[in-house]
Amino acid sequence: MEEKQMTFWGHLEDLRWTLIRVVAVLLVFVIVCFCAMPYLFDHFVLAPTTSDFPLYRWLSQISGSNNPLLPDFSNDNYSVEIININVASQFLTHISTSFWFALVLMFPYLIFEIWRFVQPALFREERRSVGMAFFGGTLMFFLGCAVGYMLVFPFTFRFLTEYQLSASIVNQISLTSYMGNFLMLIFVMGVVFELPLLAWLLSKMGLVTKSFFRKYRKHAVVILLVLSALITPSGDPFTLMVVFLPIYLLYELGIKFSKG
Repeated sequence: MEEKQMTFWGHLEDLRWTLIRVVAVLLVFVIVCFCAMPYLFDHFVLAPTTSDFPLYRWLSQISGSNNPLLPDFSNDNYSVEIININVASQFLTHISTSFWFALVLMFPYLIFEIWRFVQPALFREERRSVGMAFFGGTLMFFLGCAVGYMLVFPFTFRFLTEYQLSASIVNQISLTSYMGNFLMLIFVMGVVFELPLLAWLLSKMGLVTKSFFRKYRKHAVVILLVLSALITPSGDPFTLMVVFLPIYLLYELGIKFSKG
């Protein structure tokens, strides 16, 4: 039995209802996140500002000022006070953070709607591979966000807040500055973890092959080291390796998924 061909206006109507469903679900998630944001902000967003953060507690057991290869996390009194210097910043941050949290939480549903929309245009043999790509890309995005929150942002934030150009200068971190770095670094890591999927797509299109990635592996190592240094400006090799190794493993995983 042949599948019924949909007209242009039929596709447009289907797209309209897809957008309506996505916006409706996003609105529900935004409302839920807005209501829960005071708790989420205290226990999740601001968690890296104190020494109670799990990563800091773990590293305090293995690091110390006498070890030149590791940053000093032995300070149990580490705490950073976030200040607000704009009248509307707290309200606007409440709204914007609720939106970003909602967008991340509903990301699987968004991928599902995209998949449902494009599925009729695919051949039967293509549906399985594209469906696996959507599913794998979603998992990798969340894994990247988790790495950004648990490793990259805490390392970067603590280094920058403890760095002193002069003892006479007191660091006062504004709410806008904190949230900008918090969201940017976590989102960047989520995108970086899509490298294997990008490699698979490029190889599927015939633009790159396994031999291409293997040929330029040494160049990629240098580029990834520079990228890791930009993400984490700390000068110690331990922090650099913590960021570099996951990204390099993603590069190798991309080679494995590539064709040719």
